[in-house]
Amino acid sequence: MRILDNIISDRGSKYAVSGAPCASAEAARALIKELCRKKKFARATHNTWAVLLPEGPLKNDDGEAGAGMVIVRMLEREGLEGHLICVTRWFGGKHLGGDRFRHVQDAVRIYLERL
Repeated sequence: MRILDNIISDRGSKYAVSGAPCASAEAARALIKELCRKKKFARATHNTWAVLLPEGPLKNDDGEAGAGMVIVRMLEREGLEGHLICVTRWFGGKHLGGDRFRHVQDAVRIYLERL
């Protein structure tokens, strides 16, 4: 799994983005489990992820309501199937409101640019 760490920081919250090829729901769960074996990512507030599979999109908001759909839409726009992207957030103590969705989009964009 490719990890781009400390890519965005806002009001104490920090973001990372990760991704890897993924062919099934089982593979998606295994990739997230592998990521969370790293103590830093296991302690994150949110590990929001999505992947486009032949049977349809699969996503998990991990408590960041709506963020998984933001990733799905970006994957659809990019036409990138079979590749899981996970945006990780460590909450910094201040609520970000709608800016959190902009940060999810920016994180995915950074990942796609380096793909």
